[in-house]
Amino acid sequence: MVTDPANSRPTPARHVTVAAKSFGRDCGRIGNDRHSSFRSFAVVLAIPALVFAATPAQAQDLPALPQSAEVTLKLQRDGTLSVTEAVSVPAGTTMTRTLPLRTSADAGHDRVLTVRDLSIEGSGSTQTTDDQIVVDLRGGTSVVRYTVAGTVGRTLGVEHLTWDLAGGWDTRLELLRATFAAPNLPDAVVCLAGPPGSATPCGAAQLDHSGLTRVSVSKLAPGDRVELTAELPAGTVPATEQLVPAKSVAGAFLVTTPILAAWLALAALAIAGLVTLLVLRRRDRAAVLPVRLEVDGQFSSPQGVLPGHVGFLLTGRTDDLDVAVTVLDLCVRNYLWVGEDGQEGWTLHRRNPPDGYLTAFERTVYETAVPGDSAPLSAITPDIEDELRTAVVRRGWLTRRPALVAKIAARLCFYGVFLTALLAFTAGYAQLGLVVVATGAALTLFAQWLPPRTQDGSLLRDQLRGLRTELATPAEVTELIFSRALPYAVALGETDRWLGTRAEPVCSLQAYWFGAPATPVRTSAFLAALGAATKSAPHALGGVPPAEPRVGSSA
Repeated sequence: MVTDPANSRPTPARHVTVAAKSFGRDCGRIGNDRHSSFRSFAVVLAIPALVFAATPAQAQDLPALPQSAEVTLKLQRDGTLSVTEAVSVPAGTTMTRTLPLRTSADAGHDRVLTVRDLSIEGSGSTQTTDDQIVVDLRGGTSVVRYTVAGTVGRTLGVEHLTWDLAGGWDTRLELLRATFAAPNLPDAVVCLAGPPGSATPCGAAQLDHSGLTRVSVSKLAPGDRVELTAELPAGTVPATEQLVPAKSVAGAFLVTTPILAAWLALAALAIAGLVTLLVLRRRDRAAVLPVRLEVDGQFSSPQGVLPGHVGFLLTGRTDDLDVAVTVLDLCVRNYLWVGEDGQEGWTLHRRNPPDGYLTAFERTVYETAVPGDSAPLSAITPDIEDELRTAVVRRGWLTRRPALVAKIAARLCFYGVFLTALLAFTAGYAQLGLVVVATGAALTLFAQWLPPRTQDGSLLRDQLRGLRTELATPAEVTELIFSRALPYAVALGETDRWLGTRAEPVCSLQAYWFGAPATPVRTSAFLAALGAATKSAPHALGGVPPAEPRVGSSA
């Protein structure tokens, strides 16, 4: 007879042996039957199944000592683990076990367990939450049964089961005995006992002749664990382990399926944005379109553009030069008159009041340059950027898209940093915040390279380039054309060549807006004084070259 050394009772293996012998005798009696060979083969195949079915889970051993436990584990073919715990509680006392359903797997992952079919036979109760199960047992012997999913993991194609046989008890265990059965014999078994994290082997853990893994540990302190790990042949059962990001900073930054989907979505948006940007920049490619200074005897500017618009259209920003050329344009358009006060002084006089032909930014410059009827040419520092931007946007030459995209990008970066910190210390998935930050950074670059001009604005830019060419090599011009084109020559950087092309008879004429003969020398002196009054550097009056918009344009 095969006996169990722990309790000296016949083991289920003996019944399996007797059943096998009985089947053998039956096979001998029917040896003359033509199907006897097939039946004998079926009997041989049935023996392992009988061994696995007749495990102690069918007949739970009861603890022989007070304050001890008998645990039976049976790994099912679907990967779930059936657990039966028989616990002896001394009369008049209680024993409580806290079974965690979320445990640490590594630095960045937690293992999540699922328990079902929980029942108690005896005196006790259970409390279940999302993270743990609490079992309270009172005096006497109680049997707790439940099924666990999530105990089987897979590493390099090998399944391994890990289960804590005794962790979480609030009282000392005098003796713990356990058995473990699986569809196939384990390739290796490791059993550790003691405080969590210790590497002390169990006192007794071995495979017996019936294929059961038996564990026996005595005198376990409150909170000690007995961790059993069984390595199973590949394909024994499916892996049921559920790993989730750990509730830590490392776990918060793990790449999970939602995080990967978010990064892929960002990559797709980045590609779409890049294609859009290439199309818009290709459409905004600069060219030179010829224009005429004079149409039907009158000066003509492309699309009615003003000198103050030029710098904003070409660079996407305003500066002191825009104020200077606006003052000059108000002079040649007969709103202001330039008087000379001695050798060095210049005076601006109001000649005509502002009317409906002046834009908002021109009116601001007019009132700032000459607060009264007249004023010496001194500091002129009006803030016209907002008014100028509004003017060119209203005319349909520029769009506010780059500024709007840049503002959205800045907010996304700020909110992304905040979201990353918040998720890192709360719900996890902190890389979602990083995705938001990366989106903001990508939009910042997008705004930097996004052309601020509309299609009409690009056309006007090309016409201004043609106007610059015309100003550099003009034909003979009249006094009116000379004066009206002068602010554009200053804005486009062609001042010197425009003044140098004047024939002497024309230069000696008395300009209608100038209190002295408008010779190149006197005109250059006035422009220098005007540049100083508007804080423009002397070379700035050379104008703004028709280049691409500056990076970071807010227009």
